[in-house]
Amino acid sequence: MSDLVTGDAVVLGLRPARLPSRALAIVLDLAVYVTVYVLLTVGLALATASLDPAAQAAVAVASFLLLLVGIPIAVETLSHGRSLGKLACGLRVVRDDGGPIRFRHALVRGALGVVELLLTFGTVAAIASLVSARGRRLGDVFAGTLVVRERVPGARVMPVPPPPPWLAGRFTQLDLSAVPDGLWLAIRQYLTRMNQLDPQVGAAMAARLADDLVGRTGAPPPAGVPAAAFLMAVVHERQSRDAARAFHTAAPASAAAVAPGTHPASVAPVAYAPPVAYAAPAPAPVPSAPVAPAAPVEVPHAGGFAPPA
Repeated sequence: MSDLVTGDAVVLGLRPARLPSRALAIVLDLAVYVTVYVLLTVGLALATASLDPAAQAAVAVASFLLLLVGIPIAVETLSHGRSLGKLACGLRVVRDDGGPIRFRHALVRGALGVVELLLTFGTVAAIASLVSARGRRLGDVFAGTLVVRERVPGARVMPVPPPPPWLAGRFTQLDLSAVPDGLWLAIRQYLTRMNQLDPQVGAAMAARLADDLVGRTGAPPPAGVPAAAFLMAVVHERQSRDAARAFHTAAPASAAAVAPGTHPASVAPVAYAPPVAYAAPAPAPVPSAPVAPAAPVEVPHAGGFAPPA
Protein backbone atom coordinates (compact mmCIF):
# COMPACT_ATOMS: atom_id res chain seq x y z
CA MET A 1 0.00 0.00 0.00
CA SER A 2 1.36 3.44 -0.94
CA ASP A 3 0.29 6.53 1.00
CA LEU A 4 0.07 9.22 -1.67
CA VAL A 5 -0.76 12.69 -0.33
CA THR A 6 -2.79 15.03 -2.53
CA GLY A 7 -2.63 18.80 -2.56
CA ASP A 8 -5.53 18.89 -0.10
CA ALA A 9 -3.52 16.78 2.39
CA VAL A 10 -5.69 13.74 1.70
CA VAL A 11 -3.88 10.43 2.02
CA LEU A 12 -4.67 8.04 -0.81
CA GLY A 13 -4.12 4.36 -0.16
CA LEU A 14 -3.11 3.15 -3.64
CA ARG A 15 -1.48 -0.15 -4.51
CA PRO A 16 1.54 0.32 -6.80
CA ALA A 17 1.78 -2.18 -9.63
CA ARG A 18 4.71 -4.55 -9.45
CA LEU A 19 7.02 -5.81 -12.17
CA PRO A 20 5.08 -8.95 -13.27
CA SER A 21 1.79 -7.15 -13.91
CA ARG A 22 3.53 -4.18 -15.52
CA ALA A 23 5.60 -6.46 -17.74
CA LEU A 24 2.48 -8.30 -18.89
CA ALA A 25 0.75 -5.00 -19.70
CA ILE A 26 3.78 -3.79 -21.68
CA VAL A 27 3.96 -7.06 -23.61
CA LEU A 28 0.30 -6.77 -24.56
CA ASP A 29 0.76 -3.15 -25.64
CA LEU A 30 3.87 -3.94 -27.66
CA ALA A 31 2.15 -6.87 -29.35
CA VAL A 32 -0.62 -4.57 -30.56
CA TYR A 33 1.73 -1.75 -31.60
CA VAL A 34 4.25 -4.03 -33.36
CA THR A 35 1.47 -5.82 -35.25
CA VAL A 36 0.09 -2.53 -36.50
CA TYR A 37 3.61 -1.31 -37.27
CA VAL A 38 4.45 -4.39 -39.34
CA LEU A 39 1.22 -4.18 -41.31
CA LEU A 40 1.69 -0.47 -41.94
CA THR A 41 5.35 -0.94 -42.90
CA VAL A 42 4.44 -3.57 -45.49
CA GLY A 43 1.75 -1.30 -46.90
CA LEU A 44 4.11 1.70 -47.03
CA ALA A 45 6.83 -0.39 -48.66
CA LEU A 46 4.48 -1.35 -51.46
CA ALA A 47 3.19 2.20 -51.79
CA THR A 48 6.66 3.80 -51.87
CA ALA A 49 8.36 1.23 -54.08
CA SER A 50 8.74 3.79 -56.86
CA LEU A 51 10.45 6.39 -54.63
CA ASP A 52 14.18 6.82 -54.17
CA PRO A 53 15.93 5.15 -51.18
CA ALA A 54 16.19 8.43 -49.21
CA ALA A 55 12.44 8.97 -49.37
CA GLN A 56 11.77 5.37 -48.38
CA ALA A 57 14.10 5.75 -45.35
CA ALA A 58 12.34 8.96 -44.32
CA VAL A 59 8.94 7.25 -44.52
CA ALA A 60 10.26 4.30 -42.47
CA VAL A 61 11.60 6.59 -39.72
CA ALA A 62 8.36 8.58 -39.66
CA SER A 63 6.26 5.44 -39.38
CA PHE A 64 8.49 4.14 -36.57
CA LEU A 65 8.19 7.37 -34.57
CA LEU A 66 4.48 7.61 -35.23
CA LEU A 67 3.49 4.07 -34.25
CA LEU A 68 5.97 3.09 -31.58
CA VAL A 69 6.34 6.51 -29.93
CA GLY A 70 3.51 8.82 -30.93
CA ILE A 71 0.61 6.34 -30.71
CA PRO A 72 1.46 5.15 -27.14
CA ILE A 73 1.74 8.77 -26.00
CA ALA A 74 -1.60 9.65 -27.59
CA VAL A 75 -3.30 6.56 -26.14
CA GLU A 76 -2.09 7.26 -22.58
CA THR A 77 -3.05 10.93 -22.87
CA LEU A 78 -6.56 10.33 -24.19
CA SER A 79 -7.28 7.40 -21.87
CA HIS A 80 -5.75 9.12 -18.81
CA GLY A 81 -3.14 6.41 -18.30
CA ARG A 82 -5.06 3.31 -19.36
CA SER A 83 -3.65 1.69 -22.47
CA LEU A 84 -4.98 -1.59 -23.82
CA GLY A 85 -2.49 -3.69 -21.87
CA LYS A 86 -3.01 -1.76 -18.64
CA LEU A 87 -6.76 -1.95 -19.06
CA ALA A 88 -6.55 -5.73 -19.46
CA CYS A 89 -4.32 -6.07 -16.36
CA GLY A 90 -6.29 -3.61 -14.24
CA LEU A 91 -3.53 -0.98 -14.11
CA ARG A 92 -3.44 2.75 -14.58
CA VAL A 93 -0.83 5.51 -14.74
CA VAL A 94 -1.45 8.37 -12.29
CA ARG A 95 0.51 11.37 -11.08
CA ASP A 96 2.42 11.32 -7.81
CA ASP A 97 -0.51 13.07 -6.14
CA GLY A 98 -3.01 10.49 -7.43
CA GLY A 99 -4.49 12.64 -10.21
CA PRO A 100 -4.83 11.74 -13.91
CA ILE A 101 -1.82 12.24 -16.14
CA ARG A 102 -1.60 14.84 -18.90
CA PHE A 103 0.21 15.07 -22.21
CA ARG A 104 3.55 16.12 -20.71
CA HIS A 105 3.58 13.10 -18.40
CA ALA A 106 2.80 10.73 -21.27
CA LEU A 107 5.41 12.46 -23.46
CA VAL A 108 8.21 11.97 -20.92
CA ARG A 109 7.20 8.36 -20.28
CA GLY A 110 7.00 7.60 -23.99
CA ALA A 111 10.31 9.29 -24.86
CA LEU A 112 12.21 7.44 -22.14
CA GLY A 113 10.30 4.27 -22.94
CA VAL A 114 12.06 4.10 -26.31
CA VAL A 115 15.38 3.70 -24.50
CA GLU A 116 14.12 1.63 -21.57
CA LEU A 117 11.83 -0.74 -23.42
CA LEU A 118 12.73 -0.83 -27.11
CA LEU A 119 16.47 -0.20 -27.42
CA THR A 120 17.45 -2.25 -24.34
CA PHE A 121 14.64 -4.82 -24.67
CA GLY A 122 13.20 -3.81 -21.28
CA THR A 123 16.39 -4.49 -19.28
CA VAL A 124 16.77 -0.94 -17.93
CA ALA A 125 13.07 -0.71 -17.09
CA ALA A 126 13.12 -4.05 -15.25
CA ILE A 127 16.17 -3.12 -13.17
CA ALA A 128 14.73 0.30 -12.29
CA SER A 129 11.39 -1.23 -11.33
CA LEU A 130 13.07 -3.80 -9.09
CA VAL A 131 15.20 -1.16 -7.36
CA SER A 132 12.35 1.33 -6.86
CA ALA A 133 10.29 0.96 -3.69
CA ARG A 134 7.10 1.63 -5.67
CA GLY A 135 8.06 -0.29 -8.80
CA ARG A 136 8.69 2.79 -10.97
CA ARG A 137 10.84 2.80 -14.09
CA LEU A 138 12.96 5.79 -15.16
CA GLY A 139 10.14 7.22 -17.25
CA ASP A 140 7.89 7.31 -14.20
CA VAL A 141 10.61 8.92 -12.07
CA PHE A 142 11.28 11.76 -14.53
CA ALA A 143 7.59 12.24 -15.39
CA GLY A 144 6.43 12.19 -11.76
CA THR A 145 4.01 9.32 -12.35
CA LEU A 146 3.17 5.97 -10.81
CA VAL A 147 1.47 2.85 -12.16
CA VAL A 148 -1.17 1.62 -9.71
CA ARG A 149 -3.62 -1.24 -9.53
CA GLU A 150 -7.23 -0.27 -10.13
CA ARG A 151 -8.86 -3.62 -9.43
CA VAL A 152 -8.19 -4.33 -5.77
CA PRO A 153 -10.34 -6.37 -3.38
CA GLY A 154 -12.70 -4.11 -1.50
CA ALA A 155 -12.36 -3.97 2.25
CA ARG A 156 -15.34 -4.96 4.33
CA VAL A 157 -16.98 -1.93 5.93
CA MET A 158 -18.18 -2.63 9.45
CA PRO A 159 -21.44 -0.88 10.37
CA VAL A 160 -21.60 1.47 13.34
CA PRO A 161 -23.70 -0.06 16.15
CA PRO A 162 -27.03 1.72 16.73
CA PRO A 163 -27.46 3.88 19.83
CA PRO A 164 -29.69 2.82 22.75
CA PRO A 165 -33.41 3.50 22.20
CA TRP A 166 -33.57 5.92 25.14
CA LEU A 167 -31.14 8.24 23.25
CA ALA A 168 -33.24 8.40 20.07
CA GLY A 169 -33.60 11.99 18.91
CA ARG A 170 -31.85 13.47 21.93
CA PHE A 171 -29.11 15.26 19.97
CA THR A 172 -31.11 16.70 17.08
CA GLN A 173 -30.17 20.26 18.05
CA LEU A 174 -26.45 19.55 18.47
CA ASP A 175 -24.12 21.67 16.33
CA LEU A 176 -21.75 19.31 14.49
CA SER A 177 -20.26 21.79 12.03
CA ALA A 178 -16.99 22.22 13.95
CA VAL A 179 -16.21 18.52 14.28
CA PRO A 180 -13.28 17.66 11.95
CA ASP A 181 -13.30 14.66 9.67
CA GLY A 182 -10.35 13.16 11.51
CA LEU A 183 -12.34 12.98 14.73
CA TRP A 184 -15.30 11.41 12.92
CA LEU A 185 -12.99 8.78 11.46
CA ALA A 186 -11.46 8.02 14.87
CA ILE A 187 -14.93 7.69 16.43
CA ARG A 188 -16.13 5.40 13.67
CA GLN A 189 -13.05 3.20 13.94
CA TYR A 190 -13.54 2.91 17.68
CA LEU A 191 -17.25 2.06 17.42
CA THR A 192 -16.69 -0.63 14.80
CA ARG A 193 -13.95 -2.26 16.91
CA MET A 194 -15.11 -1.57 20.44
CA ASN A 195 -16.07 -5.20 21.05
CA GLN A 196 -12.54 -6.32 20.19
CA LEU A 197 -10.84 -4.05 22.73
CA ASP A 198 -10.05 -4.63 26.37
CA PRO A 199 -12.92 -3.20 28.49
CA GLN A 200 -10.69 -0.78 30.41
CA VAL A 201 -8.83 0.36 27.29
CA GLY A 202 -12.08 0.75 25.35
CA ALA A 203 -13.71 2.74 28.15
CA ALA A 204 -10.74 5.10 28.38
CA MET A 205 -10.71 5.57 24.60
CA ALA A 206 -14.45 6.24 24.53
CA ALA A 207 -14.12 8.82 27.33
CA ARG A 208 -11.32 10.62 25.50
CA LEU A 209 -13.21 10.67 22.18
CA ALA A 210 -16.40 11.83 23.89
CA ASP A 211 -14.54 14.67 25.63
CA ASP A 212 -13.03 15.74 22.29
CA LEU A 213 -16.47 15.65 20.69
CA VAL A 214 -18.02 17.71 23.51
CA GLY A 215 -15.22 20.26 23.16
CA ARG A 216 -15.86 20.58 19.42
CA THR A 217 -19.63 20.91 19.67
CA GLY A 218 -19.52 23.47 22.49
CA ALA A 219 -22.40 21.77 24.32
CA PRO A 220 -22.17 20.57 27.93
CA PRO A 221 -21.65 16.84 28.43
CA PRO A 222 -24.99 15.04 28.73
CA ALA A 223 -25.70 14.00 32.30
CA GLY A 224 -25.74 10.29 32.98
CA VAL A 225 -25.00 9.18 29.40
CA PRO A 226 -22.20 6.63 28.91
CA ALA A 227 -19.38 7.76 26.67
CA ALA A 228 -19.80 4.93 24.12
CA ALA A 229 -23.57 5.45 23.95
CA PHE A 230 -23.02 9.18 23.46
CA LEU A 231 -20.68 8.51 20.54
CA MET A 232 -23.17 6.09 18.96
CA ALA A 233 -26.01 8.59 19.25
CA VAL A 234 -24.02 11.49 17.79
CA VAL A 235 -22.73 9.41 14.86
CA HIS A 236 -26.29 8.20 14.21
CA GLU A 237 -27.47 11.83 14.26
CA ARG A 238 -24.81 12.82 11.75
CA GLN A 239 -25.74 9.95 9.45
CA SER A 240 -29.39 10.97 9.66
CA ARG A 241 -28.52 14.54 8.70
CA ASP A 242 -26.37 13.40 5.79
CA ALA A 243 -29.17 11.19 4.54
CA ALA A 244 -31.65 14.05 4.88
CA ARG A 245 -29.41 16.36 2.83
CA ALA A 246 -28.82 13.68 0.21
CA PHE A 247 -32.53 13.06 -0.29
CA HIS A 248 -33.56 16.70 0.29
CA THR A 249 -35.80 15.82 3.19
CA ALA A 250 -36.25 17.35 6.59
CA ALA A 251 -34.09 16.07 9.44
CA PRO A 252 -35.92 13.47 11.51
CA ALA A 253 -37.39 14.75 14.72
CA SER A 254 -37.15 12.94 18.04
CA ALA A 255 -40.64 11.53 17.66
CA ALA A 256 -39.83 10.14 14.20
CA ALA A 257 -37.12 7.93 15.64
CA VAL A 258 -39.51 6.22 18.05
CA ALA A 259 -40.46 2.65 17.26
CA PRO A 260 -43.87 2.20 15.63
CA GLY A 261 -46.71 1.82 18.09
CA THR A 262 -44.88 3.61 20.92
CA HIS A 263 -46.02 6.94 22.28
CA PRO A 264 -43.27 9.60 22.07
CA ALA A 265 -43.77 10.63 25.67
CA SER A 266 -42.91 7.14 26.87
CA VAL A 267 -39.37 7.37 25.57
CA ALA A 268 -38.29 10.62 27.15
CA PRO A 269 -34.54 10.54 27.71
CA VAL A 270 -34.84 11.21 31.43
CA ALA A 271 -37.09 8.21 31.98
CA TYR A 272 -34.20 5.78 31.54
CA ALA A 273 -31.02 5.86 33.55
CA PRO A 274 -27.82 4.14 32.47
CA PRO A 275 -25.99 1.68 34.70
CA VAL A 276 -24.39 3.10 37.81
CA ALA A 277 -20.98 1.83 36.70
CA TYR A 278 -20.47 4.90 34.49
CA ALA A 279 -19.27 8.00 36.29
CA ALA A 280 -21.53 11.06 36.28
CA PRO A 281 -20.16 14.49 35.27
CA ALA A 282 -18.58 16.73 37.86
CA PRO A 283 -21.08 19.02 39.65
CA ALA A 284 -21.18 22.69 38.81
CA PRO A 285 -19.09 24.91 41.15
CA VAL A 286 -21.04 26.63 43.93
CA PRO A 287 -20.07 30.26 44.67
CA SER A 288 -18.73 30.79 48.19
CA ALA A 289 -20.39 34.17 48.66
CA PRO A 290 -23.16 36.17 46.98
CA VAL A 291 -21.79 38.02 44.01
CA ALA A 292 -23.15 40.30 41.37
CA PRO A 293 -24.72 38.75 38.27
CA ALA A 294 -21.84 37.23 36.40
CA ALA A 295 -21.32 36.63 32.71
CA PRO A 296 -22.43 33.27 31.29
CA VAL A 297 -20.10 30.49 32.30
CA GLU A 298 -18.05 29.14 29.39
CA VAL A 299 -18.42 25.43 28.74
CA PRO A 300 -15.16 23.55 29.43
CA HIS A 301 -13.39 21.85 26.56
CA ALA A 302 -13.36 18.44 28.13
CA GLY A 303 -14.69 16.62 31.13
CA GLY A 304 -17.83 14.85 32.01
CA PHE A 305 -16.80 11.47 30.69
CA ALA A 306 -14.62 9.16 32.71
CA PRO A 307 -13.85 5.46 32.28
CA PRO A 308 -15.01 3.11 35.03
CA ALA A 309 -12.59 2.58 37.87
